[in-house]
Amino acid sequence: MLKMEKVNTYYGRIQALRDISLEVTEGEIVAVIGPNGAGKTTLMNTISGIVPAQSGQITFDGQQVTGLSPERIVRLGISQVPERRQVFATMSVMDNLILGAYHRYRRDGKEQVDEDLDFVFEIFPRLKDRTKQAAGTLSGGEQQMLALGRGWMAKPKLLLMDEPSLGLAPLLVKEIFRVSAELREHGTTVLVVEQNARAALELADRAYVMEAGQVVLEGSAAELAADERVQTAYLGGGSQ
Repeated sequence: MLKMEKVNTYYGRIQALRDISLEVTEGEIVAVIGPNGAGKTTLMNTISGIVPAQSGQITFDGQQVTGLSPERIVRLGISQVPERRQVFATMSVMDNLILGAYHRYRRDGKEQVDEDLDFVFEIFPRLKDRTKQAAGTLSGGEQQMLALGRGWMAKPKLLLMDEPSLGLAPLLVKEIFRVSAELREHGTTVLVVEQNARAALELADRAYVMEAGQVVLEGSAAELAADERVQTAYLGGGSQ
């Protein structure tokens, strides 16, 4: 579904991504783990078109998306749940969710969008009780639920999740990852960037490890979880 080939991204003269190559197959959950500053968020923003790639190629469903605008990429079927939620704080919960589907009303019709709203409220009942509440007054966990619901309202083929567990209590982390797995059952492919390596590897089918803007390891989630280098660096295990 998604293929990146030798992608390089810069901020001015600073290179953030170095010859990144990765693939996401339809129906998979793929995780990208690594330390702060590894380039994980830049990776997501490059796929979304928010930060343009200077070289290399990104294809989605066989179509090249390198250089396309973010809104065009959303229409093609890629939606991003950004780091630190970034909900529209002064707008209501309902308006945030509806904005996620702004491009779908003409294509899919209001009835289909309403059905998807019902699904979001089914997986996040707390949001249903807060539809008129300003998004900025929600707790951090509720804002993460709203950001995930808003991303899904775009009805993406590929959902990009950037640090969904950031700042959340362990029980909420478990809930967010449970819903992520449920979205896959509804036909959504997921690429998740996550510092919580243990949770990410438990969720994912395959994973990549990034360091200093490069992919340094890749494989099945089970293989990487058993890798002594990953255990030592990210899982608190391995030999000294």
